[in-house]
Amino acid sequence: MKPPRILVACIGNIFLGDDAFGVEVAQRLAQTGLPEGVRVVDFGIRGLDLAYALLDDHDAVVLVDATPRGGTPGTLYVLEPTLDGLPEDEPAAPAVEGHGMDPVKVLRLAASMGAKLERLRLVGCEPVPPASEHDMSMELSAPVRAAVDPAVVVIKEVVADLLANGASAVSNHHVTHAKGV
Repeated sequence: MKPPRILVACIGNIFLGDDAFGVEVAQRLAQTGLPEGVRVVDFGIRGLDLAYALLDDHDAVVLVDATPRGGTPGTLYVLEPTLDGLPEDEPAAPAVEGHGMDPVKVLRLAASMGAKLERLRLVGCEPVPPASEHDMSMELSAPVRAAVDPAVVVIKEVVADLLANGASAVSNHHVTHAKGV
């Protein structure tokens, strides 16, 4: 029997401060041992690459990204996103952008190309809001930097749950990490 295939897809822009959360987590995950069949990829802002990777036959996909939800910066979230309820029509805009990645657009594109997205999880971190939309920084804020190692632990738990319990193992729960953990 072949081992399950799980893709841990880390995304983010290294020039936009806390948006690089997924990229930093990918680097840390690369230094740890993961079960057979689990592949970690730093997609950065390469939305088309992610869309094509989602077409591969994965048993589950874990996205890792900065996830602004209005919480305290550094808060970790584990969510089970779905494409249900998303507006079908959007104003004419490119599905994939060259200098950024809209994960919803990428997921929608992948689904339109036939990707199976039934077992999808998102491990996100609440970023510090940027001072302006043009604010550029090549380093994470202190609360998001402190959340990287706890995120690695959370991702390993999510992967273990997916491997052990199937698709319903994790469902829209919220994890708050303590400062200094």
